Amino acid sequence: MRKFLKFIILAVVIAAAVCGIVMWRKSSADNAVKYDFRTDEAVSGRIARTISASGTVEPEELINVGSQVTGKIMSFGKDADGKTVDYRSKVKKGMILAQIDDVLYAAELRQRKAEKLQAEASIVTANAEIKQADAKLQLAKLNWTRAQDLYSKHAMAKSDYDSAESAYITALADRAAANASLKQAEAQLAIAEAALIKAQRNMDYCVITSPVDGIIIDRRVSIGQTVVSNMSVSSIFLIAKEFDKMQIWVSVNEADIGNIKAGLDVEFTVDAFPGTVFKGKVKKVRLNATMSQNVVTYIVEVDTDNRSGKLLPYLTANVKFILAERADALNISSAALRFVPPEECVSATGRAAFEAGAPEGYRFIWIEDNDGKLTPVAVKTGLNAGGRVEILDGNIKAGDNIVIAASEQRADRPAMKSGQPRSPFMPTPPKRQPRGAGSAAKRARSEQNSK
Repeated sequence: MRKFLKFIILAVVIAAAVCGIVMWRKSSADNAVKYDFRTDEAVSGRIARTISASGTVEPEELINVGSQVTGKIMSFGKDADGKTVDYRSKVKKGMILAQIDDVLYAAELRQRKAEKLQAEASIVTANAEIKQADAKLQLAKLNWTRAQDLYSKHAMAKSDYDSAESAYITALADRAAANASLKQAEAQLAIAEAALIKAQRNMDYCVITSPVDGIIIDRRVSIGQTVVSNMSVSSIFLIAKEFDKMQIWVSVNEADIGNIKAGLDVEFTVDAFPGTVFKGKVKKVRLNATMSQNVVTYIVEVDTDNRSGKLLPYLTANVKFILAERADALNISSAALRFVPPEECVSATGRAAFEAGAPEGYRFIWIEDNDGKLTPVAVKTGLNAGGRVEILDGNIKAGDNIVIAASEQRADRPAMKSGQPRSPFMPTPPKRQPRGAGSAAKRARSEQNSK
């Protein structure tokens, strides 16, 4: 009986021990830390390092057509389509854009023509007077020569001799005066011709013509409006030359301007066509910097093709300067290079590989194996841009899932601790003691020391 009782007691003790071990293992398993891994797929595609800025679409060349005379706008001309010149009208070089009232200028032109005719008549008169003076001078010279001969022979009175001498001197003076009159008449003719040219040019200015082939961007006057010419030419039309080519004037910060060179590729979008990416090239960097709120910016001119006609003047452009790019590169998220896995997530072979270190020029990224553990893969990186990193070498292919973050989760904690876990390969910082001399600080220190 006693042996049977001992056997029963031993069986109960063994069963209790087994149950305790099972419960302890279950409790340990329930309290074990679990992790959810967030991954990003390795892809093959374009990757580019860029500088972003904003700018304004501008015509390649703008011509401000103005008036050099004062007058009333009488009419507008016809454009290339036969319609009255207005906004968006296509015009050719030499086409009439507007007509200014020319009544006063026509009257002035007729007056200047009459003055020229008068000056020409004065020249004819002066030439006739010169011929007449020459004839008188010749006669006076003959009389003076004869008088000298007769007077030397005492065959002429002294008074007649003096009259002949005086007549000769007067004839010389008259000849000089006639020559002076001719010079004066020629000068008057030159003045009249200059005035006529001016009057003719003012008359021509009454007809406003297009200096280039282009499109009317702005019409700044209306029929009946008087334009006034003063020190600055009155603006009537604004014409964009060669609308097939446009420019982007981009404001670039001084911190980035050193990377901008002529010939650099550019991509940009406009809000009017959000799904279209336009391309261009840097033409030049202007040197006249501007400062606004202590920020220095430079204007960069970008040439672009507008044969499609989509780009309109003064649209806002969102510009990206392409500093470097790869057309078809295997790339991963740059967060994968910053990720450090929790110690308990790393497989045994993975730990050994990590502790051995990556080859020179390589870095580790982490992938999840079939057992749910993390294994490092050494990769050689290239271009890093836009949150993506080019993979030059490594046991990685497109479609592989790369771990970029881990979220800790315990069975006894309903809340999930998300974010980047603490690195197992870094030392643990010491706990800070509560500061202060008050009762709350003392109570906190005593509770911390009792743990």
